[in-house]
Amino acid sequence: MESVVSQITIARGESDQAIGDEIAKRVRRYVFYTIFDDVSGTVNDGMVTLRGRVTMPYKAREIAELASRVHGVQDVMNEIGTLPVSAFDEQLRYVIAAGIYRDPLFWNYAIQVNPPIHVVVEHGRVTLTGVVYSEVERRKAEIIARSTFGAFSVDNQLRTDRE
Repeated sequence: MESVVSQITIARGESDQAIGDEIAKRVRRYVFYTIFDDVSGTVNDGMVTLRGRVTMPYKAREIAELASRVHGVQDVMNEIGTLPVSAFDEQLRYVIAAGIYRDPLFWNYAIQVNPPIHVVVEHGRVTLTGVVYSEVERRKAEIIARSTFGAFSVDNQLRTDRE
């Protein structure tokens, strides 16, 4: 499964792998899933657990519904949280995302349909998730986020292709 947008951890078997791949594909194609949301999950004998944070409550419900309609899914535990409504956090999300995706190092990501770097902000605390090509890109994204006025802390969870 491609882990650019969402990561589904597979516990056992081919069928769990197929379920995880299909869920990840559906999440990536979900029209309201943005770079400001982050969803991950696990599949174990058809039991799916979804985790992460989204900007609106309806997204959590609809993503869980998408997962429940995948063939082979027995049950879905929806542990996706909703980020609090905050004009400050919203502005910070946009400023950090613009700083990252306007940097020439990240132009190849910015033109993608589903850009791989996600910026999750809660009460001024920034979490970067997704996959980048190199350690240099991972560190550069963190530097941009840390140097943005208003970011109280930055948790860099970006992974490289090799991880």
